[in-house]
Amino acid sequence: MLQMDGKIYFASDFHLGIPDRKQSLERERKLVRWLEMARQDATEIYLMGDLFDFWFEYRHAVPKGYSRLLGKLADITDHGSRFTNHGIPVHLFRGNHDMWAFSYLQEETGIQLHREPEFRTFNGKNFYLAHGDGLGPGDHGYKFIKKVFANPVNQWLFRMIHPDLGISMALFWSRKSRSAALQKEKKEEERNLRLINERIAFHSKEMVMQHPDLDYLIYGHYHYPVETQISGKAVQLVLGDWLTHFTYAVFDGETLSLKEFRE
Repeated sequence: MLQMDGKIYFASDFHLGIPDRKQSLERERKLVRWLEMARQDATEIYLMGDLFDFWFEYRHAVPKGYSRLLGKLADITDHGSRFTNHGIPVHLFRGNHDMWAFSYLQEETGIQLHREPEFRTFNGKNFYLAHGDGLGPGDHGYKFIKKVFANPVNQWLFRMIHPDLGISMALFWSRKSRSAALQKEKKEEERNLRLINERIAFHSKEMVMQHPDLDYLIYGHYHYPVETQISGKAVQLVLGDWLTHFTYAVFDGETLSLKEFRE
């Protein structure tokens, strides 16, 4: 097997914007430090969804803030590292909190947006990549809401609300619901593992049956870092989050490892 020149990094569920500006800014700075660390030996970086807790692009306005992150992303995609002289590809898989990311992030920072799960092959290893929301059995209420939010007519209607009002309302409810959920998450790790086993593991097994050459299946969304053997060779990895775990995965060309960022 050919040796890769660098590494591929994966991380998910940063939820910038909550629970308040101070704590969000601390996490943003930590994320920028992680991106700077990753760029030193990265050939690609994958952000697997929910980069922001709320994001909506009006024609002439976006949620304010995140200048450190956006500048770092643009710098990485522009200037690359010692392995590239044309920028490092950075990918964002839209999650359930940033599904309303359209062209702005791509045009201004150079990141590549992905709207559906995708297959990738790195150094002969086959990957399945997805945010993870709405996959597997159950969760019918969310699957319905996701269709409502993805409807272009509903997006147009929300765009008719003035940005000051629309973004303020969305951030208020986003912070309120996420703060409550965060407190529950600290107490319900068993529940998170159960949902991963009931939904994501079920979906992973279906994908492996359809694509028996898969080596790794990588997801975000469930906020709990866990690695599971799905079949003889296929490994499922849920990345965790950057609210409580600060975990990420790195593929060095042969193995995929789950790590914690402590800097």
